[in-house]
Amino acid sequence: MIRCAVVGGAGYIGGELLRILTGHPSAELVATTSRRLRGRQIDGAHPNLRGRTRLAFVSDEELDQDGPYDVLFLATPHRETMRRMPEYLGLAATVVDLSGDFRLRDPAVYADYYGVDHAAPDLVGSFTTGVPELHREELQVASRISVPGCMANAGILALTPLAEAGLIHGELTVDARTGSSGAGATAGAENLHAERSGALRVFAPTRHRHEAEIAQATGLPVRMTATGVEAVRGVQLLCKARLADGADERAIRSAYRDRYADEHFVRVVAHRRGLHRFPDAKILSGSNFCDVGFALDAGSTTVTVIAALDNLVKGGAGNAVQCVNIRHGRPEREGLEFVGLHPN
Repeated sequence: MIRCAVVGGAGYIGGELLRILTGHPSAELVATTSRRLRGRQIDGAHPNLRGRTRLAFVSDEELDQDGPYDVLFLATPHRETMRRMPEYLGLAATVVDLSGDFRLRDPAVYADYYGVDHAAPDLVGSFTTGVPELHREELQVASRISVPGCMANAGILALTPLAEAGLIHGELTVDARTGSSGAGATAGAENLHAERSGALRVFAPTRHRHEAEIAQATGLPVRMTATGVEAVRGVQLLCKARLADGADERAIRSAYRDRYADEHFVRVVAHRRGLHRFPDAKILSGSNFCDVGFALDAGSTTVTVIAALDNLVKGGAGNAVQCVNIRHGRPEREGLEFVGLHPN
């Protein structure tokens, strides 16, 4: 069994980690932390886990009582994580970070997007990017893994095949829509039901942080906006890219099929008709799938690329567990077989 602990288990990403790990046939959830809920049962914060586990939250200081662990998942805040990373690295053979602190390889880019200097720049290069579809070989031996942001992962999976094949060039534009759970369990007044219900609120009209991750992965400049929508779960991206000379629909479809032919969790959804002919986050709720697709007018010089995923699963906890499955030689689908709901 893979002995696991979750730091920051009271939030939404932490809760998804607990949900997946308590049902994972090869994982043993040993401990999870919460400062404000220390001593309380896990199902108080996550009622969907009633009867699934008898664990209670502990403080971070109590983690070493059950350690060392095989895997330590960090569902912890940006900025705090990098300051405490040396401490976390001593608690487990493999550390999986779901914060933003080790996603960007250049500390100067981190400082630009996060507004503070990186507190552990010497550690940045030791983390492997947690995108199994692109970094599977590195993940097989990785001891430090950084999971991309939810919208970043969708954009990376949607745009990388075209960038790798040389089918797009120049600046990419990314328009992202995200559900309220992306703001976390302790979000402020802007996420009250009275403020969020029925709203289409542009909260990042320029320079959303995830654009730097997409640029890093594709090697192309990115300009990204983000809008909060009424859904609780889900991310959907509409990306515009300029086509290289000679790129057409057949070449684009072939690039996706060739790149993802053997990938269970990435599906190419670009049909000519039907209600669900393009990626739709609603039907992915609770699943570890990312659906990608595209639309192209005849004679157009640009392509519209579409991606959707559940921000808490393939955009976070599920993707993290998929990485751990690879690292520990387990089947990638293990613990991640839920296919989503329709209708929901």
